[in-house]
Amino acid sequence: MRGFIRRRLALALVCLGALCGSTVLWADRLEQPAQPAPQATQALLLDIVRAGERLIAVGEQGIVLLSDDQGERWRMAQVPVSVMLTAVQFPQPQLGWAVGHDGVVLRSQDGGESWQRLLTGRDINALRTLQLTQQLADLPATVDAAQREMLEYALDDALAAEKDGPTTPLLDVWFRDEQVGFVLGGYGLLLKTTDGGQSWRSLGHQADNPDGFHLNSLLACRDGSLLIAGEAGLLLAPDADGERWQAQDSPYDGSFFAAIETDQLYVMGLRGHLFRSPDGQDWQPVALGQGRTASLNGAVSNAGQLWLLGQAGTLLQAGPQGFQALDTVSRRSFSAGVRTGQQLVLVGEGGISHIALDTTEARP
Repeated sequence: MRGFIRRRLALALVCLGALCGSTVLWADRLEQPAQPAPQATQALLLDIVRAGERLIAVGEQGIVLLSDDQGERWRMAQVPVSVMLTAVQFPQPQLGWAVGHDGVVLRSQDGGESWQRLLTGRDINALRTLQLTQQLADLPATVDAAQREMLEYALDDALAAEKDGPTTPLLDVWFRDEQVGFVLGGYGLLLKTTDGGQSWRSLGHQADNPDGFHLNSLLACRDGSLLIAGEAGLLLAPDADGERWQAQDSPYDGSFFAAIETDQLYVMGLRGHLFRSPDGQDWQPVALGQGRTASLNGAVSNAGQLWLLGQAGTLLQAGPQGFQALDTVSRRSFSAGVRTGQQLVLVGEGGISHIALDTTEARP
């Protein structure tokens, strides 16, 4: 998905907030609704999904775009924030979720027409502090010293985050149904809800991620298992309850930005690295061809076909002879896409692009 682009922007904006020495900028964006943008289809967009027959794309300044004609015409939805939105998911045609910078979590119950703000970075910081304080207070005197130290370290980090303000970006969202879902993001942030977003639990300190690497993408596999792909080759899988996440053997120590399942599992990321596995355990590198080193941000899978999307207009289609490059004309980066009929509708640095699969020629 939107890995490299959204992570780069997330960290840039976090640094900007630190340099400004104030949380006023963050608060304004969380309170300011998205403004009408005549050129919204050309804005930076980081994700696109289906909600029934509708297409929904999200991106900078709180932009949410809706299309009911397979991506030909678009209109803006009503959004209560103007932060960068990084990911969107609709487990049902009417019910959807979007996440973004400053820890924002949005919910739509009308197919994306309007959105409600359920969570912000301020809420997340307070939640983490309260939860960790309570967990430490409830620890028995006989508890292992290492476990106590881990919780104390996590609490110190949460208290520091409260002082910094709502700066941590969320980078992906996945809901199993209308009740159970996860959001994840920068610095190992991982939250779970079991009541449709009314309450949340922080799980980042219960993951095998002691260095707080960024969590970039969550994949729900067909067998019901989950896989998080992150920074520095981090791969995490949960226990049966989805409460504790264990590190998996990784084939690469560079960042993964996306994961997808077709006939096999694929993880992809920095400098064009791509790996596949039949079971999420035994990973093998996939050669993309000499000189193809652009970072891979995401992928599209449809009817047994697979396309990889990446930096500098990278678009690769899987075939019998391996991955072949399609001419997209644009050299702007792609972050996500969907297939509609005989075309791909892609989003990225140049907004919305249509790639005709019969001619592979891009048009604005």
